[in-house]
Amino acid sequence: MSAELKVNIRKFENRDRQEVRAISHDTAFMGLSASLFFEGREVVADALSLYFTDYEPEASFVAEVNSTVVGYLTGAKNKIAAEKAFKDKIMLRLFWKALKSGVLFKKKNILFMSSCLKALFSGGLATPDFTSEYPATFHINLKKEFRGQNIGAALVDVYLGYLKENMIPGVHLATMSESGADFFSKQSFQLLYETKRLYFKHLLHKDVPLYIYGKKILYS
Repeated sequence: MSAELKVNIRKFENRDRQEVRAISHDTAFMGLSASLFFEGREVVADALSLYFTDYEPEASFVAEVNSTVVGYLTGAKNKIAAEKAFKDKIMLRLFWKALKSGVLFKKKNILFMSSCLKALFSGGLATPDFTSEYPATFHINLKKEFRGQNIGAALVDVYLGYLKENMIPGVHLATMSESGADFFSKQSFQLLYETKRLYFKHLLHKDVPLYIYGKKILYS
Protein backbone atom coordinates (compact mmCIF):
# COMPACT_ATOMS: atom_id res chain seq x y z
CA MET A 1 0.00 0.00 0.00
CA SER A 2 1.35 3.42 -0.95
CA ALA A 3 2.89 5.31 1.96
CA GLU A 4 1.00 8.46 0.87
CA LEU A 5 -2.36 6.69 0.64
CA LYS A 6 -4.19 6.56 3.96
CA VAL A 7 -6.60 3.64 3.74
CA ASN A 8 -9.08 2.65 6.42
CA ILE A 9 -10.44 -0.90 6.33
CA ARG A 10 -13.57 -1.24 8.46
CA LYS A 11 -16.82 -3.15 8.84
CA PHE A 12 -19.57 -2.41 6.36
CA GLU A 13 -22.24 -0.05 7.70
CA ASN A 14 -25.64 0.73 6.23
CA ARG A 15 -24.42 4.19 5.19
CA ASP A 16 -22.04 2.43 2.75
CA ARG A 17 -24.84 0.63 0.94
CA GLN A 18 -25.23 2.97 -2.06
CA GLU A 19 -21.50 3.22 -2.69
CA VAL A 20 -21.10 -0.56 -2.52
CA ARG A 21 -23.98 -0.93 -4.97
CA ALA A 22 -22.40 1.60 -7.34
CA ILE A 23 -19.01 -0.08 -7.27
CA SER A 24 -20.57 -3.53 -7.74
CA HIS A 25 -22.24 -2.32 -10.94
CA ASP A 26 -19.26 -0.38 -12.24
CA THR A 27 -16.86 -3.35 -11.85
CA ALA A 28 -19.16 -6.27 -12.74
CA PHE A 29 -17.71 -7.05 -16.18
CA MET A 30 -14.24 -8.29 -15.23
CA GLY A 31 -13.49 -4.96 -13.61
CA LEU A 32 -15.50 -2.89 -16.09
CA SER A 33 -19.07 -1.61 -16.00
CA ALA A 34 -22.00 -4.00 -16.18
CA SER A 35 -23.57 -1.61 -18.70
CA LEU A 36 -21.35 -3.25 -21.32
CA PHE A 37 -23.54 -6.37 -21.19
CA PHE A 38 -26.72 -5.40 -19.28
CA GLU A 39 -28.87 -2.26 -19.04
CA GLY A 40 -30.48 -1.77 -15.64
CA ARG A 41 -28.22 -0.37 -12.97
CA GLU A 42 -30.49 -1.08 -9.98
CA VAL A 43 -31.28 -4.63 -11.09
CA VAL A 44 -27.58 -5.45 -11.48
CA ALA A 45 -26.73 -3.88 -8.12
CA ASP A 46 -29.51 -5.89 -6.44
CA ALA A 47 -28.32 -9.13 -8.04
CA LEU A 48 -24.72 -8.57 -7.02
CA SER A 49 -24.97 -6.98 -3.59
CA LEU A 50 -28.44 -7.13 -2.02
CA TYR A 51 -27.96 -10.37 -0.12
CA PHE A 52 -24.66 -9.23 1.37
CA THR A 53 -25.71 -5.72 2.37
CA ASP A 54 -29.19 -6.57 3.62
CA TYR A 55 -29.06 -10.15 4.91
CA GLU A 56 -25.47 -10.72 6.10
CA PRO A 57 -23.91 -7.25 6.44
CA GLU A 58 -21.72 -8.33 9.36
CA ALA A 59 -19.56 -10.37 6.97
CA SER A 60 -18.71 -7.42 4.70
CA PHE A 61 -15.99 -4.77 4.83
CA VAL A 62 -15.14 -1.54 3.04
CA ALA A 63 -11.96 0.36 2.22
CA GLU A 64 -12.05 4.12 2.71
CA VAL A 65 -9.75 6.85 1.44
CA ASN A 66 -10.47 10.34 2.74
CA SER A 67 -13.78 9.09 4.16
CA THR A 68 -14.88 7.86 0.70
CA VAL A 69 -15.52 4.18 0.03
CA VAL A 70 -13.18 3.07 -2.76
CA GLY A 71 -13.67 -0.69 -2.51
CA TYR A 72 -15.42 -3.46 -0.66
CA LEU A 73 -15.42 -7.12 0.22
CA THR A 74 -18.87 -8.66 0.62
CA GLY A 75 -18.85 -12.06 2.25
CA ALA A 76 -20.99 -14.97 3.35
CA LYS A 77 -19.94 -17.46 6.00
CA ASN A 78 -21.98 -20.20 4.32
CA LYS A 79 -22.39 -20.08 0.55
CA ILE A 80 -25.19 -22.65 0.48
CA ALA A 81 -27.24 -20.70 3.04
CA ALA A 82 -26.60 -17.45 1.16
CA GLU A 83 -27.75 -18.96 -2.14
CA LYS A 84 -30.89 -20.33 -0.48
CA ALA A 85 -31.69 -16.93 1.00
CA PHE A 86 -31.20 -15.31 -2.41
CA LYS A 87 -33.52 -17.84 -4.04
CA ASP A 88 -36.20 -17.63 -1.32
CA LYS A 89 -36.15 -13.92 -0.50
CA ILE A 90 -34.62 -11.97 -3.39
CA MET A 91 -34.88 -13.70 -6.77
CA LEU A 92 -38.62 -13.39 -7.37
CA ARG A 93 -38.67 -9.79 -6.12
CA LEU A 94 -35.76 -9.01 -8.44
CA PHE A 95 -37.57 -10.60 -11.40
CA TRP A 96 -40.69 -8.48 -10.83
CA LYS A 97 -38.58 -5.35 -10.46
CA ALA A 98 -36.89 -6.06 -13.79
CA LEU A 99 -40.20 -6.87 -15.44
CA LYS A 100 -42.02 -3.75 -14.20
CA SER A 101 -39.16 -1.46 -15.15
CA GLY A 102 -38.98 -2.88 -18.68
CA VAL A 103 -35.39 -3.97 -18.21
CA LEU A 104 -36.10 -7.50 -19.43
CA PHE A 105 -37.15 -6.24 -22.86
CA LYS A 106 -34.01 -4.30 -23.72
CA LYS A 107 -32.11 -5.78 -26.66
CA LYS A 108 -28.77 -5.92 -24.87
CA ASN A 109 -30.34 -7.74 -21.95
CA ILE A 110 -32.20 -10.22 -24.16
CA LEU A 111 -28.90 -11.15 -25.82
CA PHE A 112 -27.21 -11.67 -22.47
CA MET A 113 -30.08 -13.68 -21.02
CA SER A 114 -30.20 -15.81 -24.16
CA SER A 115 -26.50 -16.57 -23.75
CA CYS A 116 -27.07 -17.52 -20.11
CA LEU A 117 -29.94 -19.84 -21.05
CA LYS A 118 -27.80 -21.52 -23.71
CA ALA A 119 -25.09 -22.06 -21.12
CA LEU A 120 -27.61 -23.39 -18.61
CA PHE A 121 -29.19 -25.92 -20.96
CA SER A 122 -25.80 -27.10 -22.23
CA GLY A 123 -24.58 -27.68 -18.66
CA GLY A 124 -22.19 -24.78 -19.00
CA LEU A 125 -23.05 -23.22 -15.63
CA ALA A 126 -22.30 -26.24 -13.48
CA THR A 127 -19.25 -26.29 -11.20
CA PRO A 128 -18.04 -28.73 -8.54
CA ASP A 129 -19.26 -28.21 -4.98
CA PHE A 130 -16.42 -27.12 -2.72
CA THR A 131 -18.54 -26.06 0.24
CA SER A 132 -17.73 -29.00 2.51
CA GLU A 133 -14.12 -27.86 2.86
CA TYR A 134 -14.56 -24.22 1.86
CA PRO A 135 -18.04 -23.15 3.06
CA ALA A 136 -17.54 -19.38 2.97
CA THR A 137 -17.37 -17.14 -0.08
CA PHE A 138 -16.86 -13.47 -0.96
CA HIS A 139 -16.76 -10.84 -3.69
CA ILE A 140 -14.15 -8.09 -3.79
CA ASN A 141 -14.07 -5.01 -6.00
CA LEU A 142 -12.20 -1.72 -6.09
CA LYS A 143 -12.61 1.46 -8.06
CA LYS A 144 -10.22 1.39 -11.01
CA GLU A 145 -7.93 4.16 -9.76
CA PHE A 146 -7.32 2.36 -6.46
CA ARG A 147 -6.29 -1.02 -7.81
CA GLY A 148 -2.73 -2.29 -7.55
CA GLN A 149 -2.08 -0.57 -4.22
CA ASN A 150 -2.54 -3.57 -1.87
CA ILE A 151 -6.00 -2.42 -0.77
CA GLY A 152 -7.53 -5.68 -1.99
CA ALA A 153 -4.97 -7.68 -0.02
CA ALA A 154 -5.81 -5.70 3.12
CA LEU A 155 -9.53 -6.39 2.66
CA VAL A 156 -8.86 -10.12 2.20
CA ASP A 157 -6.67 -10.23 5.31
CA VAL A 158 -9.40 -8.64 7.44
CA TYR A 159 -12.02 -11.02 6.05
CA LEU A 160 -9.87 -14.08 6.69
CA GLY A 161 -9.44 -12.88 10.26
CA TYR A 162 -13.22 -12.55 10.56
CA LEU A 163 -13.70 -16.12 9.27
CA LYS A 164 -11.10 -17.39 11.73
CA GLU A 165 -12.90 -15.67 14.62
CA ASN A 166 -16.10 -17.41 13.51
CA MET A 167 -14.40 -20.83 13.22
CA ILE A 168 -15.05 -21.12 9.47
CA PRO A 169 -12.70 -23.80 8.03
CA GLY A 170 -12.30 -22.45 4.51
CA VAL A 171 -13.41 -20.02 1.81
CA HIS A 172 -13.73 -20.20 -1.97
CA LEU A 173 -14.68 -17.83 -4.77
CA ALA A 174 -14.87 -17.56 -8.55
CA THR A 175 -13.32 -15.02 -10.90
CA MET A 176 -13.40 -14.58 -14.67
CA SER A 177 -10.61 -12.02 -14.63
CA GLU A 178 -7.00 -12.95 -15.43
CA SER A 179 -5.86 -10.16 -13.13
CA GLY A 180 -8.19 -11.54 -10.45
CA ALA A 181 -6.69 -15.01 -10.86
CA ASP A 182 -3.21 -13.53 -10.48
CA PHE A 183 -4.30 -11.59 -7.39
CA PHE A 184 -5.71 -14.64 -5.60
CA SER A 185 -2.65 -16.72 -6.45
CA LYS A 186 -0.50 -14.04 -4.83
CA GLN A 187 -2.72 -14.17 -1.73
CA SER A 188 -1.88 -17.91 -1.43
CA PHE A 189 -5.29 -19.12 -2.59
CA GLN A 190 -5.23 -22.53 -4.28
CA LEU A 191 -6.68 -23.01 -7.76
CA LEU A 192 -9.45 -25.59 -7.25
CA TYR A 193 -11.09 -25.63 -10.67
CA GLU A 194 -10.82 -24.03 -14.08
CA THR A 195 -13.31 -23.98 -16.95
CA LYS A 196 -14.80 -21.72 -19.65
CA ARG A 197 -17.98 -19.67 -19.76
CA LEU A 198 -19.82 -18.72 -22.97
CA TYR A 199 -22.33 -16.13 -21.76
CA PHE A 200 -20.20 -13.20 -22.94
CA LYS A 201 -19.46 -14.79 -26.30
CA HIS A 202 -21.93 -12.50 -28.07
CA LEU A 203 -19.78 -9.56 -26.92
CA LEU A 204 -16.24 -10.93 -26.89
CA HIS A 205 -16.64 -13.56 -29.63
CA LYS A 206 -14.86 -16.07 -27.43
CA ASP A 207 -15.42 -18.01 -24.24
CA VAL A 208 -14.04 -16.50 -21.06
CA PRO A 209 -12.15 -18.43 -18.39
CA LEU A 210 -13.65 -19.15 -14.98
CA TYR A 211 -11.30 -19.82 -12.09
CA ILE A 212 -12.36 -21.08 -8.67
CA TYR A 213 -9.89 -20.46 -5.86
CA GLY A 214 -10.00 -21.68 -2.29
CA LYS A 215 -8.15 -21.21 0.97
CA LYS A 216 -8.33 -23.13 4.22
CA ILE A 217 -8.38 -21.18 7.45
CA LEU A 218 -5.58 -22.30 9.74
CA TYR A 219 -6.01 -22.27 13.51
CA SER A 220 -3.13 -22.21 15.98
